[in-house]
Amino acid sequence: MKKFLWLASAVLVFASCNQQNVKTGYVNNTKVVSDYTEMKVAQEKWTKRNNEVRAELEEKAKQFQIEVQGYQNIMKSMSKANKEKKEQELMAKQQGLQREQQAKMQEIQQGSQKEIDSIIGKVKDFIKDYGKKNGYTYIYGDTEVSNILYGKEELDITEEVVEALNGGKTTDSEEEKKE
Repeated sequence: MKKFLWLASAVLVFASCNQQNVKTGYVNNTKVVSDYTEMKVAQEKWTKRNNEVRAELEEKAKQFQIEVQGYQNIMKSMSKANKEKKEQELMAKQQGLQREQQAKMQEIQQGSQKEIDSIIGKVKDFIKDYGKKNGYTYIYGDTEVSNILYGKEELDITEEVVEALNGGKTTDSEEEKKE
């Protein structure tokens, strides 16, 4: 029994010594990713690409509408066979435009998602390295679903991580706080 008590005491002492060396912190994952300069650049790039594609598709849709209106203006003077032929051509053209729109929007969505996933992977790797270099035992991530219900403010290292991630540059939100 004495051996068991001695062993239990030793384990408790050892555990309390280890706990004193634990350094923890947490980051707001959403803020880190959204304030990351590379993410802002990617979002701007994909928004611009999306707007360009939409403008291009709108122009094609306008041209198609002009063609439909032209057909409607002369259809009464056309033979039944010519009407059917022209209507089939217009339907095929409309379906082609719809397929093109779907393909281009899907291309943008897949491209942007691939780039966002890559950036999130970089952020995760960066935080791991940051934790190792700065002696952290744990760095927790807080998300929109608030998996950290309470944390001391001094353990929130979000701003430090964002600044380090951006190469020492301050973010827009940090500059706003200073003003």
